[in-house]
Amino acid sequence: MALPLIVFVPGMKPKPEPDLHRDAVYRCLHEGLRRVDPEVAEDLAAHREGFRRAHWTWVFYQRYRDINIDLPGIEQLLQQPAPSPADRKQALALRTRLPRLLFLLGDTLPFLINSLAGDDMRVTLADVTRYVDNRDGIGDRVRADLLTVLGDAAAAHRPVLLIGHSLGSVISWDALWELSHVSASDVPVDLFMTLGSPLGNKVIQRGLRGRHAIGADRFPHNVRRWVNLVAYGELTALDRRMSNDFADMLTVGAADSIEDYDVFNHYRENGRLLVHSEYGYLVNRTTAGIIADWWRQHRPDLPARPIR
Repeated sequence: MALPLIVFVPGMKPKPEPDLHRDAVYRCLHEGLRRVDPEVAEDLAAHREGFRRAHWTWVFYQRYRDINIDLPGIEQLLQQPAPSPADRKQALALRTRLPRLLFLLGDTLPFLINSLAGDDMRVTLADVTRYVDNRDGIGDRVRADLLTVLGDAAAAHRPVLLIGHSLGSVISWDALWELSHVSASDVPVDLFMTLGSPLGNKVIQRGLRGRHAIGADRFPHNVRRWVNLVAYGELTALDRRMSNDFADMLTVGAADSIEDYDVFNHYRENGRLLVHSEYGYLVNRTTAGIIADWWRQHRPDLPARPIR
């Protein structure tokens, strides 16, 4: 059997240099796997070509983030096996829910967004608009690397788990739709995993590829299973449930299942809880458990998982 491939598509804002960022993301994923299924973690470590990171942030931003900003938080995350009571309390606190209610209002009534959004959110919205509008072909260029990675995987008959974090989930959706309806390429994705995804937001849905199509043509046709994970306290994933917004995918046979999970993300940067962090999502036990189960399906010779 061909080696399975996990493809990670990062979210918005500049990321560290590709090799540094890939290693940081991989460390978090590997630690999450080690906590739930050491045999899978060991197998992935022995086959590092089983993990790829799609490169798009440099194309979009033309600059890198200093990895040293992330390292202390990553180290703390890897040493802390679960969210603390303080992490949980903060994520569930009213002060993290109230802004979410305001942005939900803005998502329902888009003309209110500018008045509700702070400076950071306005920059984010501007970046999303730039991508969705494909200004100067930026959307096409952003998707190019992911399309190549998926095409190569299909040519090698490798099972694919596609993970899209934040805007990376939107880029992934658009790439999958393009493969289904533009290039008509047979690139199946065994498992599509979205982390902190804004795909449920009406503002985002109005810009998705396929939005003007009718019936089954609105959706990618190459996704077997879709798993969506959203951290408590999230502001990016305003609508936490994909299973209702995209239920028609099941009706028309564009996917076999859509599942939603709530999780805690306990990544901190300079003491500040960042529940949207890609690192915290990847080390999470729920995320890792789903990935480990998928990996085992395609690596049947692995030793049986110990009963714990």
